[in-house]
Amino acid sequence: MSVEPESADKATLEADVHVLHQMGYAQELARGMKGFSNFAISFSIICILAGGITSFQTGFSTTGGFGIGVGWLVGGIFSLIVGLSMAQIGSAYPTAGGLYHWSSILGGRGWGWATAWVNLLGLIFVTAAVTVGAYTMFTSLVLANIFHVDISKWGYWQQLAGVSIIAVAQGLLNHFGIKLTSKLTDFSGYLIFAVALLLTATMLFSVHHFDFSRLFHIVNNTGDPGGDVVPRTNNLLYAFLLGLLLPLYTITGFDASAHTAEETLNARVAVPKGIINSILYSVIFGYIMVCSFVLAMSDPVAAAKDGGNVFFNLFAGLSVPTLWKDALYVLIVIANYLCSLACVTSTSRMIFAFSRDGGVPFISPLLRKVSATYRTPIGGIWTTVILAVAATLYSSAYNALAAGSAVFLYISYAMPVGAGLYAESKGWKASGPFQLGVWSKPLAVITCVGVLLVTWIGLQPPNDIVTNYAIGILVLLLVGWFALERKRFPGPPISAADIAKRHDEILAEERAVGETAHAGL
Repeated sequence: MSVEPESADKATLEADVHVLHQMGYAQELARGMKGFSNFAISFSIICILAGGITSFQTGFSTTGGFGIGVGWLVGGIFSLIVGLSMAQIGSAYPTAGGLYHWSSILGGRGWGWATAWVNLLGLIFVTAAVTVGAYTMFTSLVLANIFHVDISKWGYWQQLAGVSIIAVAQGLLNHFGIKLTSKLTDFSGYLIFAVALLLTATMLFSVHHFDFSRLFHIVNNTGDPGGDVVPRTNNLLYAFLLGLLLPLYTITGFDASAHTAEETLNARVAVPKGIINSILYSVIFGYIMVCSFVLAMSDPVAAAKDGGNVFFNLFAGLSVPTLWKDALYVLIVIANYLCSLACVTSTSRMIFAFSRDGGVPFISPLLRKVSATYRTPIGGIWTTVILAVAATLYSSAYNALAAGSAVFLYISYAMPVGAGLYAESKGWKASGPFQLGVWSKPLAVITCVGVLLVTWIGLQPPNDIVTNYAIGILVLLLVGWFALERKRFPGPPISAADIAKRHDEILAEERAVGETAHAGL
């Protein structure tokens, strides 16, 4: 069965397959995503309507409007630098599970193995966090606020049931083909743009007096003045750094463009564009949106005391029709659901790519299974669903790791970039269409040093409980590698000899899913 789009340029498709074969992999997944779809899946996971709203208090409860007007730009520019460094490597090696493959090629088998697990942990807990966020927003904004359902007695079991229903539905949508998922994430891309603009316009419409100085005025909102979102400190630089978690929590997940590379047409060009544009548009539109929240406050001092409810109390108090507010609530919930859907897509591709190289002991053949009918990694999809639900079973561990998910992801972003920096010093040159040239090394250094700072910030109170889990994970990785995986794990095919040995396997894998294009074999 062929699931390739009829309009796909055959020369482009054959070139994509040829590149994949040169890296030792078969074209098992359906390559039907175009450039916008690759951008949209990363833009959907970033979703400024999720992190920009639910983590708004993280920035505002540190240095007030300054944490928004300046902090968002500082964090956003850093995210863009990280994305540029990743885009260069992704252009050279467009494979599913990209970061793991990049680290293996540039830094060695062990470095790639560690990158895979760190990235996978971050992806699983981001997926879990966003799924819980979609459930929470649906129950509080739609059921309680619009339909007046009494959810005051709802708790653990209702959340587990709700999260399970959402996760299974997303698994089914992913199972039935990348075409369906792409259409939904394409819609999500347009939806995020539209709702962000509508929400911004609603806020600005309600402003009685525009005071732009709020966005550049430092106010120490730590401790009680900011609703105790972050502990009290008199060190304003420290407070500002804590506030950077707002843009950094929000602008993450853009590795999805790399994870879906094997399903994207002209991937060597589309993947770097998807990474860079998803970050750039999120920074711009997100900045305008969060700044409008500050401008719409009638009393920023009083608003800050609302802590975690600062956005919701602000929006509820706006002098706009109830029907308009309800419509925006529904659209925000839909955007969060589609964000979670894109997370499942990205995570499942990472599991598939790592497992086809034997990355998971004992069960890799099961996890790398691809549907011959829909050409989707069904083993990775349903494993993602199970793990996302499982991550919410023990609330203490879930809350800690969800808070640290951005830390895990940014560490996994820096690992291949750091390996690339080292490889460049030994003579490696980026071979993809997108190259940074003289900027490659400086941006890589900023990425690596910046991620160290991000890690330190992410382990500070009130998220310091993550430190224990981070130490535990580090110990498990070290023990796992030296005690077992160093001898067992073969890693991806890198040398010409290893890739040549896979000739017959590639043919068999492609025949198993009905793929007939064997370019380069």
